[in-house]
Amino acid sequence: MIKLDSSPFDVITVGDVFLDIVMTGFPAWPQPGEEAFAQDLFHEAGGGAAITACGLARLGARVGTLAMVGQSDGQWLIERLEQCGVSTSLIHRDANQATGTTVSVSTAQDRSFFTYNGANTSLIGLLGEPATREQLCQASHVHFACPLPPDLLSGLTDLIHAANHTVSIDVGWHPDWLTNKACWKALKKMDLFFPNEREAELMTGERDPEAMLQKLGAAGFRRVALKLGEAGSLAWWDEKLVYCPPYPVSPVDTTGAGDCFNAGVIRGWLDHQPPLRCLRLGNFCGAISTTELGGISAFPTRSQCNELWARET
Repeated sequence: MIKLDSSPFDVITVGDVFLDIVMTGFPAWPQPGEEAFAQDLFHEAGGGAAITACGLARLGARVGTLAMVGQSDGQWLIERLEQCGVSTSLIHRDANQATGTTVSVSTAQDRSFFTYNGANTSLIGLLGEPATREQLCQASHVHFACPLPPDLLSGLTDLIHAANHTVSIDVGWHPDWLTNKACWKALKKMDLFFPNEREAELMTGERDPEAMLQKLGAAGFRRVALKLGEAGSLAWWDEKLVYCPPYPVSPVDTTGAGDCFNAGVIRGWLDHQPPLRCLRLGNFCGAISTTELGGISAFPTRSQCNELWARET
């Protein structure tokens, strides 16, 4: 691992975390009042902040997660993050709310999610505290994995940049936030922005990925890594378009694949890799993560990524 500087963390991820309860193998979707039985049950740490942190740890980064969990039920999630090599010293417990929980229910054709946000709703208040702001400046890079009020996001970004560190964000599917011009003002300060194709289409009104990125670039966005799913990824990177084809796999579960892509790109960014190599690492991490249930179990190791480079150079 490359030691970036004297900061105690290479990366701090900030955002929502969830206990994911995944039930699969339903023969059909039940109607109201009916009961259906799953063939498999799987528990995993979920949410963008958790999944991206676990991926970065697997890639050798010193990473911590700043998030909120419930006082009485958050221990399992904390222990799971620690098992994955993530520091939980920045995780706070909410005495009034339970840990955020998502139940994923899937058939062979489709899946649905039922989510309780829980303690995650206390994160904004935590980020307003001076001690928390000081902690964020302890990392060489901060990745936000949630929407924040634009003034708060802008102020935190300015603070992190003043410490000569970098910032990225994956907002997720939040239409009102993504189309808010005040939020765009904060987004344009980001060193890296990670939308998927649907989010970028919503923001720009364009259907073609190149047109989406050109429009965001013309609006002042610096670097945008656009996730195209099975089509790979495309980036607007320092006023240039960069395309990377997908890494071929047979997916089992796509949960968290975008967050795993983020981890790969951030790792490449911190290693000062060129944009195409950053995207390639992101595509590889995102694709391999889909070969097992959940967003963490199949994430590739640093040695697997080195093998990828060895095959391609």
